[in-house]
Amino acid sequence: MSGHRGLTLVVGVNQTLTWGMTFYLPAVIAGPAGTTLGMSRAAILGAFSCALLISGFCAPRVGKHIDRHGGRGILVASCAISAAGMILLAAAQGMATWYAGWLVLGVGMSLGLYDVAFATVGCLLGRNATPVITGITLLAGLASTIFWPIGAKLVPALGWQGTLLCYAAVQIAINMPLVIAFVPAGLPRESVAKTTPGSPQSVRRLAYACLAIFFTLRWFITSAIAVFVLPLLESLGATLDGAILVAALIGPGQVAGRMVEFALTSRTNLLTRARLAAFLSPISLLVLLIGGPIAAPLFAILYGMSNGILTINRGSLPMAIFGPAGYASLLGWLAVPVLLAQASAPTLAAPLVDTLSPQNLVIAAAAVCGLASLLLLPLRVPNAD
Repeated sequence: MSGHRGLTLVVGVNQTLTWGMTFYLPAVIAGPAGTTLGMSRAAILGAFSCALLISGFCAPRVGKHIDRHGGRGILVASCAISAAGMILLAAAQGMATWYAGWLVLGVGMSLGLYDVAFATVGCLLGRNATPVITGITLLAGLASTIFWPIGAKLVPALGWQGTLLCYAAVQIAINMPLVIAFVPAGLPRESVAKTTPGSPQSVRRLAYACLAIFFTLRWFITSAIAVFVLPLLESLGATLDGAILVAALIGPGQVAGRMVEFALTSRTNLLTRARLAAFLSPISLLVLLIGGPIAAPLFAILYGMSNGILTINRGSLPMAIFGPAGYASLLGWLAVPVLLAQASAPTLAAPLVDTLSPQNLVIAAAAVCGLASLLLLPLRVPNAD
């Protein structure tokens, strides 16, 4: 257990640093960078969407490599490539170099975020990986809480370019040595292949389809809500300050969900927890329609809990259902539609936000989340159900 705790701590810190300095970076530098480069906010953030698309394109290849060689080398490469992308962004003089920097950073993200961390742990621990994955997400769930305030302090002091160079230095001087020193190299491919139970190919295809569509629909809604939650809450009657306060509760809700997941690990099976967490999302959205002083805060907490557990499920459900053999490759292929959904959701949802009433928007989002939740019902974990 001490080894598992150590791995949880090391990869959790790695993920906190990586998420905080890559995925949550636009919130810190988009405004000042747009002013300096003379680019609109849409053009600035469009580069981030391109980075997510690049991550999706790379994901299957990354997973295949981890299945063969383990994940430590990939995590190390992520630190180096992400640092290079940050340096290129800091040197940007216009749209071309800005987008080039984000394309490099997109490759770094494909090598360093949750899917790679989960695959690395899965190669090391097999079916015993779930508690470690939960612990990793508990730690990394604080990434935005830590790095948004840090960025808000660094940008006025160092400028957005100096902030990027500071982050690049942390990647090389702290994150990379941490991985090299404390993450084991991984298991040979032959070792994990022997642990995989057989199952009919048709059953595996159905389970894969259910998982892929479930995660894609949920991440589409999650990404859309992340962009439009403030205007949505305001249109439902909240003040701007009240909407910001409610939205701020989603992060603590995510951490609370992961703590509940961790506490229930030994008491209920994985699929039961996943199904209950999935249905929390449509329930939370419908709570918004009830109205009253506690409706919006309750929505934020329940919705955050659902999302927090959903992140764990991206790593734990494929391992439980399909086993360790080919686990990293499977995560890579599952990441493709999810990242496409993340990248496209704000653009595709914008016309609906402009045309539908807020109540109908909430009902539509709840319906999509409810439909996604139903896709977990046909799934079975060997020796668990």
